[in-house]
Amino acid sequence: MGAITYDMEVSSTIPAGKMYKAFVLDADNLIPKSVKHRVDALDKENLTYSYTIIEGGPLDVCESISYHIKIVPSPDGGSICKNRSIYHTKGDSTISEEDIKAGKEKASGIFKKVEAYLLEHPDLYN
Repeated sequence: MGAITYDMEVSSTIPAGKMYKAFVLDADNLIPKSVKHRVDALDKENLTYSYTIIEGGPLDVCESISYHIKIVPSPDGGSICKNRSIYHTKGDSTISEEDIKAGKEKASGIFKKVEAYLLEHPDLYN
């Protein structure tokens, strides 16, 4: 089993605490889940969240996929979502650059949809 790691960052105009409440704490209501996952760590004070996909999704070539998310304030009053993804592959399986790019685009798209929702509903998650 090998591991493939990639990092990405997505910026938002939404303050870090508000984005964390929506994107992490209320994710089950805002983001439809099609995979089974396990929460590994949740730190509301430091705005971090780690979870592992254990069933569904691209697990045909992976034992599991771990995500480590930290939302930090940006200098302009918004936030930056820092995400580290670790794909634990089965045997000699590999993941293509196209699959990694697609995963990044999907994650970024979900974050931006939550941002758009918060901009449309500014009184939520204060």
